[in-house]
Amino acid sequence: MEWYDFAVYGFFASVIGKLFFPMQDPAASLIASFGAFAAGFLMRPLGGLLFGRIGDLIGRERAMTVSVISMALPTILMAFMPTYASIGLMAPILLIALRIIQGLSVGGEFTSSLIFLTENAHKDRRAFTAIWGSWGATAGILLGSLTGYLLSKNLTDDQLLLWGWRVPFAAGGLVAMVGWLIRRGHHSEPLKVGSSTPVRDAFTHYRWDILRVALLNIGTGVAYYTAFIYAVSYIRNIDEISETIALEINSIAMLVLLIVLPISAWLSDRIGRKYLLIFSISVLTLAAIPLFELIHSMDTAHVLVGEILFALVVGLTTSGLVAYNVELMPAPIRCTGLAFAYNLSMGLFGGTTPLIAATLISYTGNPIAPAYWILAAALVSLFVLIFFTKETRHLSLH
Repeated sequence: MEWYDFAVYGFFASVIGKLFFPMQDPAASLIASFGAFAAGFLMRPLGGLLFGRIGDLIGRERAMTVSVISMALPTILMAFMPTYASIGLMAPILLIALRIIQGLSVGGEFTSSLIFLTENAHKDRRAFTAIWGSWGATAGILLGSLTGYLLSKNLTDDQLLLWGWRVPFAAGGLVAMVGWLIRRGHHSEPLKVGSSTPVRDAFTHYRWDILRVALLNIGTGVAYYTAFIYAVSYIRNIDEISETIALEINSIAMLVLLIVLPISAWLSDRIGRKYLLIFSISVLTLAAIPLFELIHSMDTAHVLVGEILFALVVGLTTSGLVAYNVELMPAPIRCTGLAFAYNLSMGLFGGTTPLIAATLISYTGNPIAPAYWILAAALVSLFVLIFFTKETRHLSLH
């Protein structure tokens, strides 16, 4: 539910751009809208430190409970936001402020969930247990995509601009209730090996561990947000395929991803994290340009095949990373270190990908330019994986 809240903005970026960042050039309006999307991600490392410290000192479930409330409130407020036509410059300023609060929230949410799942899993099923954190995040993003599809299919463009875009944000009010009901029965204590000063120790004794995990996640983050968030706007604006079809294609690809994630996580528990990741990130490196050419084919069937193949590759990569991230982070600063490392990677690279991709196309005129961004990010992760990580499947987490 939290990831539905955070991601639904991306599926309505074109509409939000027109209402909050009106410009003569539609491309500039879209870039400004994605800039606000990126603002939430840029706050994720700070949110990671804030909620990570809570998780290390008080408990994993406390961090998750607070984060679910702080995600829901900005989402509800977005549903009632006045547009640029009503209050002028204050509209985009308030919008960006709400995105920043959401970024702080999600910065502590995802990694706290992965750590909670991994630490409480059987040692031979850590990847398969932890993957349900990613599965839930993907399901939330898929829910946002399906909501966008249903609205665009049943409402006219004028209705979407007038009031339809507000509906998915208003529905996000369910988050606080659902999150509290689910999490009130969970309880975990901080690890006995935990540091009493996790933020300070993270940057003095464990800097390399944080940097290694951050670089390891760049490739997957860029590929994920290109294929499942930016792709909707790309298919609509570059391929000139209707938004309804673009959202339908995106939803199908994400359904495939949901199927792939637990299967490949099971495989990670059998053959190991490192070997699966070397294979999947190598495939991502080699396939980035061909897959993007499929997406740019402007043929609906080819676009769908490209998106599905992206889902397969991203699914393989993600399933290897979920438990690996937790296992690579030292126990004394695990919540703080992983929250900062992962969110640094997603904030600086993953979440800014729609903005970077739209800007690359605008400045180069090359519709395949985003594929080179994926390629460069994947090469960084592959280099770190091969030369600076070890297999952790059988290591103790405590």
